[in-house]
Amino acid sequence: MQNTKMPPFETILQNRATMIEAVLREILSTHPQDGEIARPDRLVEAMRHGVLNGGKRLRPFLVLESAALFSGDESASLRVAAALECIHCYSLIHDDLPAMDDDDLRRGRPTVHKAFDDATAILAGDALLTLAFDIIVSPETELALDAKVALVSGLARASGLGGMVGGQMFDMAAEKAHPGEEGIIRLQAMKTGALIRFACEAGAILADASDEDRTRMTEYGAAIGLAFQLADDLLDLTADTATLGKTAGKDVAAGKATLAAMHGPDWTRQQLNGLVAQAKDLLTPFDERADVLRQTADFIANRRN
Repeated sequence: MQNTKMPPFETILQNRATMIEAVLREILSTHPQDGEIARPDRLVEAMRHGVLNGGKRLRPFLVLESAALFSGDESASLRVAAALECIHCYSLIHDDLPAMDDDDLRRGRPTVHKAFDDATAILAGDALLTLAFDIIVSPETELALDAKVALVSGLARASGLGGMVGGQMFDMAAEKAHPGEEGIIRLQAMKTGALIRFACEAGAILADASDEDRTRMTEYGAAIGLAFQLADDLLDLTADTATLGKTAGKDVAAGKATLAAMHGPDWTRQQLNGLVAQAKDLLTPFDERADVLRQTADFIANRRN
């Protein structure tokens, strides 16, 4: 059942991004918080450059919409969403470094190490990583202690050794080892999918949803996480740098293993369509309440940058 009164999806996405941006601007101030001694101006400036640079804010958007599905507190979900975006942006700052993907552009602007320097970029990423957990556990995030513990544990595992960071390690190794399809799916589920999966689960956690609903949202997140990576790989094959806002064709040039490169655009598009259908099926019990999340699956599969 479709909600005909719903605003256009892009409007909803932009409105949510504006809300997230406001929270992030407040958090990334130069004013020291309780227990801090000082916040170096240049470090804060670099962090803000890496975070407050536009972008769709898809991961925090998923936190907000998943929490709203279960009537979660909006103020708390905004702060959890901001924490997740700090993790995501730290990973981009580090990924762009010369020792990693060595990129000069991010969202159409110079990357942090280009706008500042390598050392400042490393420290900006380090600070965003630790800040994310501070945001969740702080008194301003008004959630029960068990919810905060579950969120911190889930975010740590999604972003760390067995999640995003581990996936990046597999991705770097894949430039030489050339893994098969199973290996590619594993590294993508970790590098890209883990944070997207957590974003959907986080909304259910902070809203105190049932275990069944939490599992359902985790599975939905896994499906759209793989779809996101397939769409990204497809764009790397077919889009130009101006459209992407980052250097196009870098994965192919670096010899990175992707499913799109292995099987071609037609196969990739077919798989994307299947993942969107799977994600939508998982939302069936929620009827029209989940219409925004259904549209999110379509948006991920059909995005242009």
